[in-house]
Parts: sequence; C-alpha cells; structure tokens
Amino acid sequence: MASIVSGNNDPPTSEKDQPSLSRDISDAEKLSISSDEAYITPPDGGRGWLVVIACFMGLFSIFGYNYSWGVFLNHYKTNVYINQMSTLSWVGSICVSLFFITGPFNQLLNEKMGFKYMLATGTVLCSAALILASFATQVWHVFLTQGVMFGLGASFVSLPCIGAPQQWFSERRGLAIGLAMSGSGIGGLCVANISMAAIEHVGYRWALRIDGIIVFVLLSFATCFVRPFGDVKKTGGGRKIFNWYLFKNPMFTVMFMHGLITTFGYMTPFFLLPSHANALGLDPWVGTNLSAIMSAVNAVARVFTGYMGDKLGRFNSLFICTFLCGLMCLVLWINVHNEATLWVFAILYGFFGGGYIALFPTVQPQIVGLEHIGPAIGLLYATNIFGYMFGTPIASVLINLSNPPSYVNGAIWAGCTIVAGSLFAGWVRVMKGGWTLAKI
Repeated sequence: MASIVSGNNDPPTSEKDQPSLSRDISDAEKLSISSDEAYITPPDGGRGWLVVIACFMGLFSIFGYNYSWGVFLNHYKTNVYINQMSTLSWVGSICVSLFFITGPFNQLLNEKMGFKYMLATGTVLCSAALILASFATQVWHVFLTQGVMFGLGASFVSLPCIGAPQQWFSERRGLAIGLAMSGSGIGGLCVANISMAAIEHVGYRWALRIDGIIVFVLLSFATCFVRPFGDVKKTGGGRKIFNWYLFKNPMFTVMFMHGLITTFGYMTPFFLLPSHANALGLDPWVGTNLSAIMSAVNAVARVFTGYMGDKLGRFNSLFICTFLCGLMCLVLWINVHNEATLWVFAILYGFFGGGYIALFPTVQPQIVGLEHIGPAIGLLYATNIFGYMFGTPIASVLINLSNPPSYVNGAIWAGCTIVAGSLFAGWVRVMKGGWTLAKI
C-alpha cells in the first residue's frame, strides 16, 4: 500500500517530489484525490526492484528491435528493396514515433486497462508485427508491420515501463530508472547481433521470426510483473483525457520543448551509422557492431548517469549529457572519414545519448509531483512523436542532396537540433535552482 504524507500548507519535506502544480490549476481542474492524499512516498526498494527488472525486459524488447532496425534497413536497401532508401527510412521513423502515440491518453488507458492489459496488448501486437513482416513482399507491407503495427504495440509497453520505476523510487529514482532503461541499450546490443547472424545464416525472414519469439517471451514477463505503485488515481493529475493544465507550470512547458526539439536529431546516428559504414566501404559487420556497441555503451551510460543524477543533481546532469550528445555530432561525426573515427564517435555518442534518455524521466516528478506523473509522462513523451517521425527522414534528404551522399549534412542536422534542445534543459535547470553552482 502506498504510504501517504498528510497534505497541509507546508512544503513537502523533499524537493524531489514537490507538486508544483497545485497552486496553478483552476477550481474546475482540482485533483480528485483528497487533501490527506496529497503526497505519495515511494518505498525506494522492495518489490520495486522486481518492477525494475520487468521494465528492463519490456524496454529490452521494444527498443532492442528498434535500435537494430539499421541492420534490417541496410539489408533491405542492398538486397531486397533496392534503391528505395528514402521510402525505407520512414519505416524506422514511423515505428519509433508511434512508441509514444498513446501519450496524451496515457492516464485514461491506465485507468481503463491497467498496466497488465496494456502490456498484454503490446505483447500481442509487437510479436505479431515481426512474424507478419517475415512474409512481406512489398515495401508497404514492411511499412505496415515493422513500422505501424510494431510501433503501436510498443506504445502500450513504453509508457508503463518508463513510468513504473518513477512511482516506486524517490532517493534512488535515477539509479532505478537508469537500470530499467538500460534494457533498451542492452537490447540493441543483443538483438542487432542476433538479427545480423540470423540474416547471414537463415535469411532475413527467419531473423524476423526469431526476433518475434524473443519479443513475445520478454514482454510476457513484463506483463506479469510491471505494476503501478498504489492506486492509479493517486497519480492521475487533473483527471482528464488531455491534461492541458500541466502547461500552466512554466517548467513543464520548457521541458516539453526540450523533448520536442531534441528528438528530431537523437535517433539519426542510431539509424544511419550502419549505412555510413557501408558508404565508407567497411565490412558489413562493422555497421552492425557500431549499432550494437553504441547500444551497449548507451546501456552502461543510463545506469551510470542515472546514479550520477542522484549524486550531482538530475537537472545539472540532464543539461550536460544532452549538450555533449549534440556536440559529439558537430565535432566528431562531421569529421568521420575512416573506421577508427567512426568507432570513437559511436562510443561517445552512445554514452552521452544514454545519459539524456535516462535523465529525462528522472526530473519529471521534481517538476510536477508524483500525483501528476501519469498525465505528465503521457504529454512529455508525446513530444517524441514528431521528432522521431520526421528527424531521420529529414537527415536522409539532407545527406542525399549531394552525389555521392554526404553524411556531414546529417551530422550537422542531428547536432544542431540536439544542442538546441539542450538549451531548454539548461533553462529548466536555471528555473529550478537559479545560476548558483549547486546540486539541482
């Protein structure tokens, strides 16, 4: 059972979970929870660690496949759907953008379905998408299965698996979220190599079926054990389908812009580095392992930077990691001309990119309070839809403006968007703690 700190006029004892929206909403938008249920105190352990493991499995499944999309993309454009790179690049973008399509309806789905049935729906859709994709004969078949169907299924998995650790932890929130979200990076490492090996030995159709089986098993585990902390009504915010009252909080609005802009560039290296390696004439395994190693570094970084956020300040760490993530594109990726420099970029980008992904959710309870976290997660992750959908296709168009294609253009696009997004993270940090050098 959730332990509740009695609501009164005094500020919460911990600034981490301060509900900063209470004074900003109108009478019509008052919370449905009673005054003695104002603040939720997470247990910071116990069953929460099982929830973290189950969330790890869920994110391993959906992001592991998504980060390995570059392997299938490279195989498709070279051997299956030749000279259709521009069309194929939309498949991965549509897929990852749909990961968060249920965002605005997140709290409603939580109440009507619960985490259990949301995850069960995602399990069926994601597994079926990969199995059906193995029978595709046209690009539009791939688009509907590996793109639309898998993305929709993943949307029922992503938000429960990202949101649950936030509810079960407070002092160790950064570490818990980092561990859970490291599943996506480790998934990319494992699934990319499994997919590449399967493509070479049994063909890409069986590679898709093998991935489908892996996804089914791991998501079934997540379905059994991912649960919210306490009553979902206590994290329901304004109790509406679209909780626009959240934008009355200036910090939430700035954080919304941070997520919106950063995602236009974030996935570009993950999707395009295998093709860049191919353009440099490197061994096909280099492209595969670039994605895999970047995902592995990404996973380690999520744990390390999550812990770092707990110790040095989550707002400080979010700004630093996001800014350096974009800087790596502008300093290193535009100067990649051989295998060595490509590896250096992949490792450093994977590290700082992992920090951005791990830290973005850790600051959300500090901005809106746990009692608003359900709708806040939904709206903040809805920002990913536009960036992930259009970011990589825009980069692909820029790359193909010249002949031969110039990946410098893609690097500039990714770097500029991420750096611009990081400035909003810096703005939030200043709004939270001012210009003083402190743990914020």
